Amino acid sequence: MVQLIVLLFYFAVMIGIGFYCRRHATDVNGFLLGGRSVGPWLTAFAYGTSYFSAVIFVGYAGQFGWKFGIASTWIGIGNALVGSLLAWIVLGRRTRIMTQHFSSATMPDFFGKRFQSRGLKIGASVIIFIFLIPYTASLYNGLSRLFGMAFHIDYSVCIILMAVLTAIYVIAGGYMATAINDFIQGLIMLVGIVAVIAAVLHNQGGFMQALADLAAVQDDTVSTVPGAFNSFFGPDPLGLFFVVLLTSLGTWGLPQMVQKFYAIKNESAIQKGAVISTLFAFVVAGGSYFLGGFGRLFSGSVDVATQGYDAIIPAMLSDLAPILIALVVILVLSASMSTLSSLVIASSSTLTIDFLKETVARNMDEKKQLFCIRLLIVVFIAISAVIALIQYTSNITFIAQLMGISWGALAGAFLAPFLYGLYWKKTTRAACWVSFAFGSLLMVANMLFSAWFPPLLQSPINAGAIAMLAGLILVPIVSLFTKKPDRHMVEAAFACYNVKKEVPQKTALGE
Repeated sequence: MVQLIVLLFYFAVMIGIGFYCRRHATDVNGFLLGGRSVGPWLTAFAYGTSYFSAVIFVGYAGQFGWKFGIASTWIGIGNALVGSLLAWIVLGRRTRIMTQHFSSATMPDFFGKRFQSRGLKIGASVIIFIFLIPYTASLYNGLSRLFGMAFHIDYSVCIILMAVLTAIYVIAGGYMATAINDFIQGLIMLVGIVAVIAAVLHNQGGFMQALADLAAVQDDTVSTVPGAFNSFFGPDPLGLFFVVLLTSLGTWGLPQMVQKFYAIKNESAIQKGAVISTLFAFVVAGGSYFLGGFGRLFSGSVDVATQGYDAIIPAMLSDLAPILIALVVILVLSASMSTLSSLVIASSSTLTIDFLKETVARNMDEKKQLFCIRLLIVVFIAISAVIALIQYTSNITFIAQLMGISWGALAGAFLAPFLYGLYWKKTTRAACWVSFAFGSLLMVANMLFSAWFPPLLQSPINAGAIAMLAGLILVPIVSLFTKKPDRHMVEAAFACYNVKKEVPQKTALGE
């Protein structure tokens, strides 16, 4: 009863905020970007909650905590320093300036206007459409066991409930409703992860006792070194490095993450947002992976071989008090709904503005665009829910594999062209196409023909990290040997950085 009351109250607040924010969603700019007037706290929490979903808390924390032990905490630290702090410093200001200069609301629109290429715009939208749908479907997976543990209800009910509620508040209030809900959901995640870690470690005799017990765990199939699971870099430092790289640097190329920078209000919001976002990631991501690092202490309660890695975190939480279980359910639901709302806005806006308007409906006015975006939000949420239900009922493995490669394909395709496009005037269209093709095709090949790959690249995580690094090398090399961009076009694009702005002397000294 306690868990149900908490859940119903949470749902009521989410929907209420959606309808409250309708006044901000009367045009495309307001619906997708909140009028580019979103402050530091809302932007930082929107970034963080879109970053960390049930996939992280239940799936990745359980899987990598089991594989690397307490060293999996490095993943959370990397997410905070590279995926949050460095992303805000390197991308935040330039993304906000150039996308406003182009009046871009999506990543494909940025590519199209930055490189004067309608083909790039359509190509990027197709890649996003293909790979965001399965990524969206994966968000439901982490909820099944937790809802079953807390409420003893069928997974399909959970999927439908989450889909309907997310659709209501996103369609009603757009990005502003999502940002405010993300803020509330982020606060729940902060409180929840701290409370859960404290409770789990208390049940294990405290931190030092749990660490000592972890040191006694031995798995010769992973490492023959005693105490490998409580060592500094764990039993597989190279594998750990690739996970840190993909989950941290990868955010720089994900459209639903980068588009958060489009809506930043001002310079102060960037500076504050960078700090807030980093601290949020330290607590939520660092805490999730830290908690997962003790997963092997619960090997008697879960059989990974038959139940999978997703069963580890629920097994760790099953003995908590009812109020804490309710908090965990709300935590994971918050993480999933915030990421789901971000993904469906990115998907629907891209398909409407960058594909349909460029191909079959070139005369679509703003009112029709807004209607189409809202309609596609329903379509995307419905498709992702159906995929999740199909996977749950029939256990089709290729869907799960496709979900796993989505992050690597998107980041591998977009990270390098977007980064160089913001900073380097000599970046060419051809280089963008090479990165698009290499990143996406490598991950598709990894899914279909992984047995043909070298052992290091058979893992989608490793392949995704290699795709990103390869893009950072390929784009400048291809740019040097292909047709140079039009000089006037490039100068016009970069002119936005040179606009004079007066600032107080405390910000910048005069001559």
